[in-house]
Amino acid sequence: MTDTEQLKAFCVEAGADLVGIAAMDRFRNAPKQMDPRQIFPDARALIVLAFRIPRGCLRGIEEGTFFAAYTAMGYEGINRVRQPAALWTICNHLEDRGYEAVPLPNTVWRWAHIDMTQGGDRPDWSRPVRPGRAAPDVLIHMRIAAVAAGLGEIGYSNLLLTPEFGPRQRLAAILTDMPLAPDPIRPQGVLCDRCKLCVSRCPAQAVHPRKTRTVELDGVTLEFAELDGAACYRTYTHPPPEFNPFFDSRKKLPIGTHTHSIGGARGCIIACMAHLEERGVLTRPFKQPFRRENHEAHAR
Repeated sequence: MTDTEQLKAFCVEAGADLVGIAAMDRFRNAPKQMDPRQIFPDARALIVLAFRIPRGCLRGIEEGTFFAAYTAMGYEGINRVRQPAALWTICNHLEDRGYEAVPLPNTVWRWAHIDMTQGGDRPDWSRPVRPGRAAPDVLIHMRIAAVAAGLGEIGYSNLLLTPEFGPRQRLAAILTDMPLAPDPIRPQGVLCDRCKLCVSRCPAQAVHPRKTRTVELDGVTLEFAELDGAACYRTYTHPPPEFNPFFDSRKKLPIGTHTHSIGGARGCIIACMAHLEERGVLTRPFKQPFRRENHEAHAR
C-alpha cells in the first residue's frame, strides 16, 4: 500500500466512513476567508472526512413518531462527538509520523462570527493580523472541499451528494504537510438530476427554485441554488407548527428545548435521499425502500 492508501485506511479505522484527498492548488480561486492555505500555508494536502448520518435517524421523523434520534445521533452526535474523536486520533497519528496536522471540525462555533439571523457576516468581529492575510476565523466551505477531494458532487440543494450515501453525511477536514496523492474530482450532475424536491419539500422555502450560483474548481464548474441561510437557520432551529409536534399553539412557542433540527432536513436530505434511492443510483442500497406504501409519512 502507498502512504496515501495507508492513511486512508487509518482514517476509516478511526471512524470516518469516506476519505478523500484534495491538492492545495485546487483552492487557488477560493475567497481569502475560505482558503485553507491561509490557515496552514505549508500544507501539502487537505484530507476530507465524511461521517454517515444513519438512515434510521430519519425513520421516526418520516413516521412522525420519534424526533430525538436525528438531533442527537445524526446531527450533534456526529458534529460534537464522532468527528472530534476521529480528528484527534488521525491528527495524533500524523504527528507521530513527524507531520503537522490542523483539525478543521464542522461544529457550530465555526459560525460564531456570522449572524445567521440576519443572513450575513459581522465585519466588526475580527481583523487580519497583517495586510494581505485573512481575518480570523477562516471558514472553509466543507462541501466544496469535499468535491475538491473527490468525494462527490454538489446537489442543487447546496448539499454534498456521495455515491455511497447521497446527502446523508457530515464533513470534517484536516490540513497536513504530509505529501499525499490527490483524488480526482468527480463529474458533476451524475447524482443530482435537478428534480428540485429540495425546493418543494423545504419547509423554510430556503432553496431558490431558479437562481443559482456557480463556482469554478480546478476547471470543473459547480452550480447550485441560491440559499436563504437565515430562513434555513430559523426553520431548522424552530420548525413551523405543521412540522413540529412540540409546538404549543396557545403560547406560540415550542414546548421545552428539543427543537434543534427536528425537521430532519426534510427537503435537502429526506426528499433527496428517497429520490436517489428510488432511482437506484446509490452504491449502498437498502433491503427496503425508505418510503413504504403501507406507511403514512408525516407531513411529506
